[in-house]
Amino acid sequence: MTGPAKKFNIPLISRSGQDITPLSDERLRELAQKLTAEERHVMLAQGTEPPNCGGVLHTGAGVYVCRLCGLPLFSSSAQFESHTGWPSFYETIDPEHVRLQLDKSHGMIRTEVRCRRCGSHLGHVFNDGPAPSGKRFCMNSVALELKENS
Repeated sequence: MTGPAKKFNIPLISRSGQDITPLSDERLRELAQKLTAEERHVMLAQGTEPPNCGGVLHTGAGVYVCRLCGLPLFSSSAQFESHTGWPSFYETIDPEHVRLQLDKSHGMIRTEVRCRRCGSHLGHVFNDGPAPSGKRFCMNSVALELKENS
């Protein structure tokens, strides 16, 4: 957060009405205590879980939120079977809820997807997805939590 918003401690609100103000280091440490070792490796150290091991490959209807901070990220209605072994989505709930950045690790050039509020590594986005977006948000299951529709 920069400028007047930071100076006056004004929360940043996304178009869909969610608070996307970056969390303090203290709050991030507090939230990280609830993560498992694998979740910390993936979300905080930019790791990747093995394919076909995640718990959110085939689940019910609802909204997928960031496992660390709870920010809504993807709707199950945008989920599709990509045959990659990781949950895939063709769009986010709100583009402001994710931050995209260049990733040159592992001898590849990719676009990393991070949670806008807490900065957690979620996965990568590719340009080989289905219509209408043509995008494939390839996410780590351990970075997401499904809040099922009631």
